[in-house]
Amino acid sequence: MPDDIKTGCGQLGEGDHALIRYVRVHDTDHVVIAVEELPAGTVIDIDGQPPLVLEADIPKGHKLALYDIPAGQDVLKFGFVIGHASVDIKRGEHIHSHNLVTSLSGVEDYDYQPKPAPKPGDAPDAHTFMGYRRSDGRVGIRNEIWILCTVGCVARTSERLAKIAGERFKDRVDGVFALTHPLGCSQLGDDLDHTRKLLAALASHPNAGGVLIVGLGCENNQLSALIREVVREPDRLRYFAAQMVDDEHEAGLEALEELVAVVEKDQREECQVSDLVIGVKCGGSDGFSGLTANPLVGKIADRVALAGGKSIMTEIPEIFGAERILMARAKDEAVFHGIVDVVNDFKQYFLDHKQPVFENPSPGNKAGGITTLEEKSLGAVQKGGLSQLNEVLRYGERATVPGLSLLEAPGNDAVSSTALTAAGAVIVLFTTGRGTPLGFPAPTLKIASNTALANKKPHWIDFNAGQALEGKTLDQTADDLMDLILKTASGQPSCNEKNEEREIAIWKNGVTL
Repeated sequence: MPDDIKTGCGQLGEGDHALIRYVRVHDTDHVVIAVEELPAGTVIDIDGQPPLVLEADIPKGHKLALYDIPAGQDVLKFGFVIGHASVDIKRGEHIHSHNLVTSLSGVEDYDYQPKPAPKPGDAPDAHTFMGYRRSDGRVGIRNEIWILCTVGCVARTSERLAKIAGERFKDRVDGVFALTHPLGCSQLGDDLDHTRKLLAALASHPNAGGVLIVGLGCENNQLSALIREVVREPDRLRYFAAQMVDDEHEAGLEALEELVAVVEKDQREECQVSDLVIGVKCGGSDGFSGLTANPLVGKIADRVALAGGKSIMTEIPEIFGAERILMARAKDEAVFHGIVDVVNDFKQYFLDHKQPVFENPSPGNKAGGITTLEEKSLGAVQKGGLSQLNEVLRYGERATVPGLSLLEAPGNDAVSSTALTAAGAVIVLFTTGRGTPLGFPAPTLKIASNTALANKKPHWIDFNAGQALEGKTLDQTADDLMDLILKTASGQPSCNEKNEEREIAIWKNGVTL
């Protein structure tokens, strides 16, 4: 991927000398992207090309053709193919769903063609933050108590306990939160295993100083089997089945009181960037996501990975068409084959359900200027930076290797962000061009791809990556974002925390009895 975007300007209308900016990402690209709406009649001057006069309006974030492109020809953006022309496209014409289509189909064969990439630990980072070091060496950035339920039948019970305890113990811990879901019963096989693994991973998370697990008693997701998979000190874990106690509220509050007595003794201490585990995610992307917010987060992912920390990326269906970029950076052939398996397994999952692998982008993505899945994926993979990819994780598994990891999960915001948290991410960097209030168990920093969104939704958005098109370089913008990450890791609340937006969602992909 190119390291820096290229910006230029054109002249708006005859006799009107207002400057209009555009972005051309790579010298080989067939398109430029409108930084703001370009009305018909706009003159675009591009180095080495005759002046280009637009015959129709080009919406902000959308693409226009630099050259005549015959039907059937591949179209390049980011220096890579984003699909092919479905009809002849004239120079200066708007390129979108009406004349550009995907070239993706089904499962593919891949060759191992490694390219050198930076390795973890190559660049120690002197920055520090104040975190909670756990007995196993991991570091959390919050000292909360989480209440998890084995089954949706006791979700409301868990929420009532969190509400009472949150008020009762508000001065003693960072908070008491119920992370509820509707699953856990009428599930079989791998589907049930997914639910159990995901909940066990959340129960082991370092942002929770203590965990209470509330079961019912008769559910498929039996409490005893779940507890066996939780990795946590006995004095920081409590659990009971509601059917087995006389008063579930009394039992729950008693257990929470015991946990608080332990957790309130924890103190923040100075920690290194190498102690961070970040998750990277995009949602509600637009035509600027792949130009500003995603490459910006990629720079952070590289800084964390190169310092010896962990960076986790996911959304497997949103790397289709760009997967070879990641495969080339695999640590070794075993990791390469892990990427191949997780990509082709996900494609087969779609095909088994008689769905095309390219049923993406979403309506919001298209409105923002993204046309094909290849285009979306080429923007999305930039969140992983340029570092070596060291580990492939299946759904519900936890990151163990420093550097960049690829995690199996769908593109759905709630499901994939929950999976990132369960994999060990203590903070999630969530890029967006359209905006969303959603938040997850780990602090979720919303990073706007454009200034208009950041200004419109300051109560949702934590950081404006649109600065990278307004005079700052990506490196300078990354310095500012890193500063915010370290402040958040030291206790400064994110917008989702202020707004009490905390959700989990579990990937339900099997039979329901």
